[in-house]
Amino acid sequence: MLKKWMKTTSATALASFCMMPVMALESLDGTQDESTKTDALDYGIATPTLEARNYFLVDYHSGAVLAAKGADERQAPASLTKMMTSYVIGQALKQGKIQNSDLVTISPEAWAQNPKLRGSSLMYLEVGKKVPVSELNKGIIVDSGNDACIAMAQYVSGSQNTFIQTMNRYAQEMGLKNTHFMTVHGLDHEGQYSSARDMATIGWHLVHDLPQEYKLYAIKEFTFNGITQKNRNELLWDTSLQVDGLKTGHTNQAGYNLVASALGENKMRLISVVMGTPTKQARAQDSKKLLRWGFANFETLRALTPGKTLLQTEVYYGAQNKVNLGSLKNTYLTLPKGRRQDIKMRTELGQQPLKAPLVKGQVVGKMIYQLDGKDIATVDLQVLNDVNQGGIFSRLWDWVILTVKSFF
Repeated sequence: MLKKWMKTTSATALASFCMMPVMALESLDGTQDESTKTDALDYGIATPTLEARNYFLVDYHSGAVLAAKGADERQAPASLTKMMTSYVIGQALKQGKIQNSDLVTISPEAWAQNPKLRGSSLMYLEVGKKVPVSELNKGIIVDSGNDACIAMAQYVSGSQNTFIQTMNRYAQEMGLKNTHFMTVHGLDHEGQYSSARDMATIGWHLVHDLPQEYKLYAIKEFTFNGITQKNRNELLWDTSLQVDGLKTGHTNQAGYNLVASALGENKMRLISVVMGTPTKQARAQDSKKLLRWGFANFETLRALTPGKTLLQTEVYYGAQNKVNLGSLKNTYLTLPKGRRQDIKMRTELGQQPLKAPLVKGQVVGKMIYQLDGKDIATVDLQVLNDVNQGGIFSRLWDWVILTVKSFF
């Protein structure tokens, strides 16, 4: 299937490459591994007109950015902050530091009548009452309860400040460049900010890292202490989309925000972010437009099967003279619908020729996917099998061969 492998003997440049059509792009199978981590490319498909100040649309599997405006501008996150609060709680549950059945005693700071929380979204907690972690977690995600955020922060970390430090540590680990938290709930605070891209990344980590925590984001309503509140994410009720999360937010400074995640055909998942819309209706409509546009115009396919040989090339100083190259990870491509047969790929080796020893999984180059002559995605090219160093006589012979080739 592969075209002729074109080879040079340069040992320093990314000089070895091949161009081939990608004939075996497959539909998603539900597994997830590494994305191709591409950024927004112009396919000539007009994005919908939105009211949002900032927006971002990304494919969950491939990491391909389909639409963006002001994606890295720092904005007030409002209650989108609670996604990171939820992430910290979800990690504490996953690691066994806390249990869903644990009872949390409500402090005066977490009291619904706390003057600092007046007029904000609440779970309506009462001082001194003991509330299970599972209920407080739903109160954060479904009710957007600022009181519940304080109660859980104090329970998980001992204080709000220590919990906020954990939030910011996770932000650094996620590689967020334009996010810093100053509160556990998202009420406007000097020095607190995030971006549309960063919020999509937090959403991705909730889906990927904490599937049990993420399930709570699909709950449409929650009753606590006789009070029933509906999830403010209106898209959960929209039958034209399969939205199963994530979070809304609103303050005077932020405007109306919404991070949404939805499933499409063949298990394709998109994550959308809109920030700074003028009304709650606008944030829902903008999110719906982005998601429907993404599903209507793009598809995500598995580009490589883990462990499958993409090409075989020569290796010197080894116990064997050939090595299989490919990827040990699921890799995905997102492209305009109907264009899968037009995708081409080239491979580039970082070291040419390859020299033993080589270890399975070692990255020796990259695979670059192209559409219409433009690079659209890059994937690591890995060694699929160990190649041990050869015996002294075979290594000497290879040295002779390479020395002779160096003169030509």
